[in-house]
Amino acid sequence: MGTPTRFTLYSGPLSMFGAKAQIAALEKGLDFELVLVPFDFHALYTPKHPEVLRINPKAQVPVLVHGDLELFDSTQIFEYLEDLQPSPPLWPRETAERARARLLEHQSDEVYFPHVVRLMGLQDKLGEEPAVAAIAAARRYYAKMESLLQGREFLAGPLTFADIAFYMAALFGERQGAPLTHETPRLLQWRERMTQRPAVRAVVGPMAAWLANAGRPVPAFMQGL
Repeated sequence: MGTPTRFTLYSGPLSMFGAKAQIAALEKGLDFELVLVPFDFHALYTPKHPEVLRINPKAQVPVLVHGDLELFDSTQIFEYLEDLQPSPPLWPRETAERARARLLEHQSDEVYFPHVVRLMGLQDKLGEEPAVAAIAAARRYYAKMESLLQGREFLAGPLTFADIAFYMAALFGERQGAPLTHETPRLLQWRERMTQRPAVRAVVGPMAAWLANAGRPVPAFMQGL
């Protein structure tokens, strides 16, 4: 018996990493069941979904189940989706350009996003030195991404998973006090191009609605989706 066509993706209503995997699956036109595990700002993901607990030792979403294959980690899930459905590609074809795009995706998670994580615990102290330093570091990263967009629409040339990853990370940066500004106009235009993509709107729209229903601020670029 072969692997079923449809897979299941476990995510959360405010999961940056789950959103990355979901957008990629939608960009590829894949058929999947989305399971949004319960979350709120008080209990967080407690009690955690039993399938997430069983599959991921870190007890985090996203988790993908496809037949007898069980995966966790957004990047590992994406690599599987790229192999499962090579067209449309979400990595460049040329080897060196593909490596550069993969590095950008990694830097989004491991270089940029830690500054946003730091801000999450400093929301009532955004004017103090630790938060000011984190915001400044985020802005330096924005400047680097701005330079990549010289003469191109996306960070690595064509649309890639690097764009999806940084779009979602920067969305959380916007929420936590490190917004994009007029100092990076190409990056603002890139964000608008990303926001208008149907796959992105299908994920970010419900996220905006969830934030609004929870009484949380919704960034201006997410409003009306």
